[in-house]
Amino acid sequence: MWSRTNRAAEEFYTRLLQEVDEEKKGICTDPFTYEADVQVQLISKGQPNPLKNIQNENNVVFILEKVPLEKEETSHVEELQSEETAISDFSTGENVGPLALPVGRGRQLIGLYTMAHNPNMTHLKISQPVTSLPPLWIRCDSSDPEGTCWLGAEPITTNNSIAGIVLFVVSCKAEKNYSVNLEDLKNSHKKRHHLSTVTARGFAQYELLKSTALDDIVPASQTTITLDISWSPVDEILQIPPLSSNATLNIKVESGDPRSPLNHLHRELKFLLVLADGLRTGVTEWPAPLEAKPAVEVVQEFLNDLNKLDGFGDSTKKDTEMVKHDSAAFDRSIECLFTVRCDLDFAEQLWCKMSSSVISYQDLVKCFTLIIQSLQRSDIQPWLHSGSNSLLSKLIHQSYHGIMDTVSLSGTIPVQMLLEIGLDKLKKDYISFFIGQELASLNHLEYFISPSVDIQEQVYRVQKLHHILEILVSCKLFIKPQHELLFSLTQSCIKYYKQNPLDEQNIFQLPVRPTAVKNLYQSEKPQKWRVEINSGQKKVKTVWQLSDSPPIDHLNCHKPDFSELTLNSSLEERIPFTTMVTCSQVHFK
Repeated sequence: MWSRTNRAAEEFYTRLLQEVDEEKKGICTDPFTYEADVQVQLISKGQPNPLKNIQNENNVVFILEKVPLEKEETSHVEELQSEETAISDFSTGENVGPLALPVGRGRQLIGLYTMAHNPNMTHLKISQPVTSLPPLWIRCDSSDPEGTCWLGAEPITTNNSIAGIVLFVVSCKAEKNYSVNLEDLKNSHKKRHHLSTVTARGFAQYELLKSTALDDIVPASQTTITLDISWSPVDEILQIPPLSSNATLNIKVESGDPRSPLNHLHRELKFLLVLADGLRTGVTEWPAPLEAKPAVEVVQEFLNDLNKLDGFGDSTKKDTEMVKHDSAAFDRSIECLFTVRCDLDFAEQLWCKMSSSVISYQDLVKCFTLIIQSLQRSDIQPWLHSGSNSLLSKLIHQSYHGIMDTVSLSGTIPVQMLLEIGLDKLKKDYISFFIGQELASLNHLEYFISPSVDIQEQVYRVQKLHHILEILVSCKLFIKPQHELLFSLTQSCIKYYKQNPLDEQNIFQLPVRPTAVKNLYQSEKPQKWRVEINSGQKKVKTVWQLSDSPPIDHLNCHKPDFSELTLNSSLEERIPFTTMVTCSQVHFK
């Protein structure tokens, strides 16, 4: 028996060490199967971590779970399901998620991991000194009386040698009438670890903004704004964070929400991206038009209006009103923050007309043919902002002197002409906002608006700038921060996007003073509230957490009883989830 256990510990450790070595070499590996029933995956730093709702850390870790059912087995299981269960699962939209191992199997694997790390086990065929592996965490099925849903183990290293191991046990329950006392938690921790004094640190997370679906066709966006607050000491369970706490805003914004006051600008950006893709690939996926009239008719009417004004009149006001009307989602509460500019020049007005009506390459050619002919006949002498280097701007400036270059409207030239004027227009829109709101200077924006890089890179940088604008507008709408806070957020986003690629999944973090956001949380219930009890040792702690959603993603039994909820039930009425994390130390020396 012992020889079999020794061999199992050796093989288990060797296979885990191999995975670590491959990860260090940059070899991307898929999860592997251990002894037919266990799936093992090494989660690298920065990758999605299933422990994120239990631990704040984001380091390399091994995750063990039950091997997923094969397709044939899955089909067989589905056939055996009762009709009632099948309907219930379908109605709650539940998908088959990660599978848990029996608690007994989990303890066995933890034992092998611990045994292999013990330097006193010199009879094991493991190279000495033993190399410490990343922490090991195992999904469990709560089949024991304590309802264990995770088991974990992490080596304790001192001076590059393994001195012991910390063992973790996590349990989670959906409890409507939970009962817990802070002093009882402290005393339990003292007793377990033979301590005389402990400290309690609190953490609360408030959900300030979470997007919901408009309907069955338009899904919810990934936009979220949360407020994380931490403090110490903790006076009582569910204590409201004091104003002396540390607070951080976590902001993730997805562009393009139809309800956003920037919806009209985002549509222009999408059209710009369509043109840039068409220029790069030779294939243009034209979006559906906003304008009911054909593009050629729209442009001809625009030129006729200018001609009636002798070419020098200002049709900006009319065009601005049209843009505002097209943006049905425009929110009056933020109109003071972002408004459509009232100084659109000829090229910018033309962009507004064509981006809402052009649906083909032929439309482009016909529209630009009309414009060039009008300039050649001097029917119009439109005004332009200074600083544009677009081909159309050059032709217009030449038309002032009665001499124009011949332009062949073939190949990619028409696409590039429209792309150039759209790029100029959007850059000026963003400059107008950031400088008008005193959130950035031209020097701050130089990276995003510089014409010195190729046109594809210019479009990409403007896309980044738009995402920054979406972040600021979302915060302005839902948080209503002071200018100082908005300025700090702007500078943080600008710094990030000068160094990183576009990433709408990135969470921008902004430290804030609790006094500046107290109205956002003091009268609200937290989405998550946690207390951590320890005595100064980072890994040795007891954690109790209350949350409005299950922190464990592999147990179906840990769902609220939806039968107790009415259609109008609020979040506060739903059954909360309590999670307990306890640990113990094993010393090898």
